[in-house]
Amino acid sequence: MSDYQYDNETVKGFIISSIFWGVVGILVGLWISIQMWAPSWNIPPYFTFGRLRVVHTNGLAFGLGIGAIFGICYYITMRLTKRPLLFPKLARFHLYLFNAAIALAALSLFAGMNQSLEYAELEWPLDVGVVILWVIFAVNIFGTIIKRKEEQMYISLWFIIATVITVAVLYIVNNLSIPAGLFKSYHLFAGVNSANVEWWYGHNAVGFIFTTPILAMFYYFLPKSTGIPIYSHRLSIIAFWSLVFAYLWTGAHHLIYTPLPDWIQTLAIVFTIFLIAPSWGSVVNGFYTVGTDWSKMQTNYLTKFFILGITFYGLQTIQGPTQGLRVVSQLIHYTDWVPGHVHMGTMGWVTMTVAASIYYIIPRIYDTEIYSEKIANTHFYLVLIGQLIFSITMWITGIQQGALWKAVNPDGSLKYTFMETLVRNYPFWKMRTVGGVIFTIGMLFFIYNIFMTIRKGKSLAAAKA
Repeated sequence: MSDYQYDNETVKGFIISSIFWGVVGILVGLWISIQMWAPSWNIPPYFTFGRLRVVHTNGLAFGLGIGAIFGICYYITMRLTKRPLLFPKLARFHLYLFNAAIALAALSLFAGMNQSLEYAELEWPLDVGVVILWVIFAVNIFGTIIKRKEEQMYISLWFIIATVITVAVLYIVNNLSIPAGLFKSYHLFAGVNSANVEWWYGHNAVGFIFTTPILAMFYYFLPKSTGIPIYSHRLSIIAFWSLVFAYLWTGAHHLIYTPLPDWIQTLAIVFTIFLIAPSWGSVVNGFYTVGTDWSKMQTNYLTKFFILGITFYGLQTIQGPTQGLRVVSQLIHYTDWVPGHVHMGTMGWVTMTVAASIYYIIPRIYDTEIYSEKIANTHFYLVLIGQLIFSITMWITGIQQGALWKAVNPDGSLKYTFMETLVRNYPFWKMRTVGGVIFTIGMLFFIYNIFMTIRKGKSLAAAKA
């Protein structure tokens, strides 16, 4: 099958688009990290923390994350089904519509148009656009799988299918709104019901954007890049079905100690603890795969990305369930510990795995080798160091915040004023920015390496012509 039939242009288009939106999201993230300890960096009305923060989360979750997922899932699906996409022209339209939607989303958020729902801030006209994007994606993925030439359904396809179905249900239900004009709408649900539906969506959006499609990449590219078969297909299937079953029950662990009924909170906690098992099923599968030849960690630069990525996934899936327990939540809820947990997942697990997948794909699209393994290794160590500084400082800050907020005098009055607790955060917030700068420099090495690889591939193709 030729490269043209595989429609590598659409794959490449999504990858380059995701890198572009990733740069925007990361730079905005750096900006808001500075705003935490340098308030003068807030520039009203468009560049205040309140507006930039949602541009950061949406830009990275949907611009970088979903963009990479679209392109890489198309790449994986074509190869595992041994056929081109069923509707290649629709996939190309998908690419153009995606970039238009992300640009409009960013502009609307800068302008202050916001539904005030976490990860679901976009107003209703853009929600409709997102649904159209997802329908196009679903049609091409399911159509290609149904018409596949390879009978065997490898585990990565199951994770992609789960992503397509579950995100559709989550997004549509949570974004049911009552329009109040072209640029304003109100959540169909209210009060506790609104909170319950929002965090059913919010947590599971993370699960089915930052987990299942990334596991699809991990299971496909780790064996491909190392030349070692996955340790256990059976374990991967067991981990898949138990993960998909349990994840959808866990969202209410974001609402511990709220008016949400205790039984719903407890149910979420139980399933959250259960999630450790299927998550670690994939972690163990990855470790045992490379365990047959650990020298790959030195001789194959991609192995480091995948193994450290799955390690951070494993750590995150212990930390997350642990902080869902009431005894832990009473200390760290509403503190910097929680975004520290999220960033270990996004900067460690997601970014490392996506970057490694792109490192694998781009040279093969251009029939060449990566421009520089040395630069790739530099990228790896910079993002590793930056992410650790970033996450650990936030964990420390979170524990400190929780302890100071809870401290009381013998008469029951608060021991510390709000300002006293705030001032103690500043050294850690500054360290967080340093970690973010190091991480960003690492990602710039990545971008340079990818674009030099593309340039190298084009030069070789021109020479052959």
